[in-house]
Amino acid sequence: MAKPEKHVFVCTQSRPLGHPRPSCGQKNCAEVAEEFFWHLQEKQLFEKVQITTTGCLGPCSEGPSVLVYPEGVMYGGVRKEDVVTIFDEHLQNDKPVARLQMSKEFWG
Repeated sequence: MAKPEKHVFVCTQSRPLGHPRPSCGQKNCAEVAEEFFWHLQEKQLFEKVQITTTGCLGPCSEGPSVLVYPEGVMYGGVRKEDVVTIFDEHLQNDKPVARLQMSKEFWG
């Protein structure tokens, strides 16, 4: 396997109902992760992009959270509809999507 140029971490942390902290699992993170995998397949970017589902990335209140390396760009509030934009602009053209980036208050 070739070393990927980009590594995308999609938070799929889930906490029980009533837990004092929110989680991405309560905010449709599974469908966001599925959309990333679908676009990876559709665009055939296996040699360029790796996608990993992960536990908590930190800013739970701002989820679903997506972290892209090597840049260290954290996206928050990502919806299924946003994934194609992240693929087209950031993962394929190296232009992070400013409107989805997490504020410095949470990641910076």
